[in-house]
Amino acid sequence: MNKSIKILINWIIAPLLAAWLFYSLYKQLQSQPKLHESIALIKTIPFGQNAWKFWLVILLTFVNWGYEARKWQILLKPLQPVSFFKAIKSVLCGVTLSLNMPYRIGEYGGRILFLKEGNKIKAVSLSIVGSIAQLIVTLLMGCGGLVYILSQLNADGFIMGISVFWIKIFLYFSVMIVIVLILFFFKLSWIIRMIEKIPYAKKYVKYISVLDNFKVKILLRLLTLSFCRYVVFILQYILMLQLLEVEINWWQSFWIVTVLFWVLAIIPSFAIADLGIRVKFAIALFTLFSSNVIGIIGTTCGIGFINLFIPAILGSLLILGIKIFKET
Repeated sequence: MNKSIKILINWIIAPLLAAWLFYSLYKQLQSQPKLHESIALIKTIPFGQNAWKFWLVILLTFVNWGYEARKWQILLKPLQPVSFFKAIKSVLCGVTLSLNMPYRIGEYGGRILFLKEGNKIKAVSLSIVGSIAQLIVTLLMGCGGLVYILSQLNADGFIMGISVFWIKIFLYFSVMIVIVLILFFFKLSWIIRMIEKIPYAKKYVKYISVLDNFKVKILLRLLTLSFCRYVVFILQYILMLQLLEVEINWWQSFWIVTVLFWVLAIIPSFAIADLGIRVKFAIALFTLFSSNVIGIIGTTCGIGFINLFIPAILGSLLILGIKIFKET
């Protein structure tokens, strides 16, 4: 991408999009009944009667990134074995560098900071494999969520302003993508063979040849860890929805969150605007079953802050430590 275009997107378009999203959310909040009562409820969350749910959400953040660190540790084993502690440091640095790039591609750069110089480029392909495992789980569960929501709507209903007909088209298309992803995920060697047949790309095979080392057993373990991490995400949402008194049962919450993650997985966004986009879609989905918009916004913002910005702060301290160490 041209440097001037990158500057335009990073410093003008993304901030303007974020400003518009947050302003529209602010106006939506202002129009809500019982706004002050809801704000008072939010203030009592950390120390109220159900404070244990809030602190459990915080604890689950560490479980969440612990699963991701374990995945990264498994992925690195054939290239450069690392300790769990180093794996979690790499993951946190990846979160930090992902915050201002579309699809959080900066995550790949952050994860390789602690690796040997000769292994850094090779490790990018390993990180992509881990992302594909998470994407498979997200899309597969999202398809289940779409089926559930469609079963609750009339044939002429709408979701997020989109007719049921088009939602079904998206569902079928998503199922096909999942099938293709699963096929390539369990046949990573195919990717190497395909690239070997492209004359001008053959020289890059050495950077992805490490993918040949993954057996089905390891790939299934990666999918299992991805699913466990996914369940942690959903549990956090359910707990926060209960804390903020969003009138919706856990079963509905479960499937709505799967659709929310499905939407976020297929729509590119910059992290600076990601929270606003996340909240917009959360409102559109959860208001199919609940009118507590303030609780929905509070839940989505709270989870976003806890799961992204707290790890990003820790990661920034680690990156600063790397720079200081190198300078001295």
